[in-house]
Amino acid sequence: MSRFALIKAVLGPIMRLMFRPRVEGAEHIPGEGPVILAGNHLTFIDSMIMPLFCDRQVFFIGKDEYVTGKGVKGRLMAWFFTGCGMIPVDRDGGRGGVAALMTGRRVLEEGKVFSIYPEGTRSPDGRLYRGRTGIARLAMMTGAPVVPFAIIGTDKIQPGGSGMPRPGRVTVRFGEAMEFSRYEGMDRDRYVLRAVTDSVMTEVMRLSGQEYVDMYATKAKAA
Repeated sequence: MSRFALIKAVLGPIMRLMFRPRVEGAEHIPGEGPVILAGNHLTFIDSMIMPLFCDRQVFFIGKDEYVTGKGVKGRLMAWFFTGCGMIPVDRDGGRGGVAALMTGRRVLEEGKVFSIYPEGTRSPDGRLYRGRTGIARLAMMTGAPVVPFAIIGTDKIQPGGSGMPRPGRVTVRFGEAMEFSRYEGMDRDRYVLRAVTDSVMTEVMRLSGQEYVDMYATKAKAA
């Protein structure tokens, strides 16, 4: 049994009991081949909930600090997070975005599922913010379809994005796969990148029901 299968077997029933998840549209995720899952980001636990309720293992980028802790606790955290599909990347450096993009490309070229939050960070207030164009570049570089998704309710079970989550209802909703093969070779055209990104975010907004804000979440946090 793989580490992910073990974690899913142990934590899955507990999380189902705590969060009573409603999963909608999972049939839109292809059963094989590369696929990008792109969705909203409300709180830390989003990255734990969504992968545990997908049939295929999902890989995603996480801060390297989650796997560099010392002692028994640090080793357990590293074992858990990497077992869940997290790939640690130093995102604080000047080339953090490039490293994340290249990591996603490698995962997709291996025919796996890669999850990304186009907002680039957690929403500061529950609204949906402007997507960064890395999602479009990744889709056009790899030819992988994009399945938009929305996680609803995690900001209620883990308000503020930290601390132990409380019991509550969570919904994970997937939309129909989006194909962008018609833009092959145009991954350096900033107008195309913006148009593709905005089309993905429009679907995420429709699925989540969130109010959309046409500015980057990082700028909102810094204001």
